[in-house]
Amino acid sequence: MPSLSSQREFLFLNQRGLLDEIGWDGPQREKLWRYNQHYFNDLNARDADLRHGWHEWLVEDWVSRNPPGQGVGWDPYPTSLRIVNWIKWSLGGGRLSAASIQSLAIQARWLSQRLEFHLLGNHLFANAKALVFAGLFFEGPEADTWLKTGLSILIDEIPEQILADGGHFERSTMYHALALEDVLDLCNVMRCYGPPHSRGSLNAASLAACQKSCERRAPEMIQWLKVMQHPDGEIGFFNDAAFGVAPSSAELEDYAGRLGFPSTRVHEPLFYLQHSGYVRLQSHDAVALIDVAPIGPDYLPGHAHADTLSFELSLGHQRVIVNGGTSVYGTGPERHRQRSTRSHSTLVVDDENSSQVWAGFRVARRARVLECEVGEGESLWVRATHNGYSRLTGQPKHRREWQLAGGTFQVHDAVTGSGSHLIEIFFHLGPGLIPRKEADGGVQLIDEQSGLRLASLFSSEPSVLCLEQTSWHPFFGGSVPTWSVIVKTRQTLPFEHQAFFEWNKGN
Repeated sequence: MPSLSSQREFLFLNQRGLLDEIGWDGPQREKLWRYNQHYFNDLNARDADLRHGWHEWLVEDWVSRNPPGQGVGWDPYPTSLRIVNWIKWSLGGGRLSAASIQSLAIQARWLSQRLEFHLLGNHLFANAKALVFAGLFFEGPEADTWLKTGLSILIDEIPEQILADGGHFERSTMYHALALEDVLDLCNVMRCYGPPHSRGSLNAASLAACQKSCERRAPEMIQWLKVMQHPDGEIGFFNDAAFGVAPSSAELEDYAGRLGFPSTRVHEPLFYLQHSGYVRLQSHDAVALIDVAPIGPDYLPGHAHADTLSFELSLGHQRVIVNGGTSVYGTGPERHRQRSTRSHSTLVVDDENSSQVWAGFRVARRARVLECEVGEGESLWVRATHNGYSRLTGQPKHRREWQLAGGTFQVHDAVTGSGSHLIEIFFHLGPGLIPRKEADGGVQLIDEQSGLRLASLFSSEPSVLCLEQTSWHPFFGGSVPTWSVIVKTRQTLPFEHQAFFEWNKGN
């Protein structure tokens, strides 16, 4: 997505910034905004050729105003993304001056001494990718060392980070899309530089092994992304996820097609991504995406939300039930709220989070899915239990079953254990839907533009249904007003509740 509106004006995280006013490291913008400024993603964004002159000027300005090691632009992660973007731009016809090429080599040398082994995950992957790009772009003993280091990391990290079903191990749809772009870029650059023997014997075997691994995993990753997108063509929101950070699903599929990877279609009505922990149910135009996953790797939960047993539901291109999304990073109260269980379409016990998210990227006691079953017959169904609340008095456990058949979708919740507990079940509505309570206790979900009923929601306990205005966060730096339907009751366990959605079949 383009991020330059003029040669000197940037748009990141829904905030504009003039280079003449904030420079390359102005404190007027948060760190993530400044990181984006140093990525140089616009060099390879849509219609980049129309901004070629701006790009040449910005690269030269960056070199002159960012001495080695000074400012956030030299942190390993933005350095990694910038190295790749400059090289991709150059290989695509962009002109790097002698000073820019010298700076690029200094950046690779700097990065090679500051690899983010302490963070691992997508950061280390980005570091390694940048070293491979730099090692192929440059020639000589130092470049060969960068290439050797990058390949060694990737050969270890690809099977670690890309699960057997093709999903990225951090269980974020957004970071999966970024990882897929990384893998496609690696396929592209390794093909660009020809057969492995062209680099000599030092890295030939490793280069061949890495290329083979990327070529094998790319189709699986493409299919995973296809399974985890809604009929509107965009990703579902599980863990840290938002639009506009990674390339869209359509852009990635187009990129994959240009590299010769076959287009993927999801025909199965029930698709269980068992290694990742997600399920897709589809009946006619209704699609449900269901989270029965661990929150992420035990050693790397930084992008996790307390969203276990949450789900999203679409009817055609309309998102009916959503998770809250992500609009901020950092350590503030809004970041904590967006990661909380209450911000997801699932069940909350005693106003506690199912996994104890804290700070900006930390998780303490994590919910574990104890069992998961899927099946199909008269309906498509998923059944799972998690123990995230078992630390509470009475050791509650949440069991949820989803059933999709024709024009109906049922969500059956049960909480086992003992004692009296506050139970809240959140159904966050998609944008453009207005809830209206009816005399029979049901809730009509009205399309705001047409004024027509899209679907109805019925509860086995209609007397405890309430409506609240809330917000959805489909992109960084902003929010969309919307509504939530909430079941709220204090009950002595065990507790059960049935929610029933119905619509006209064929919607």
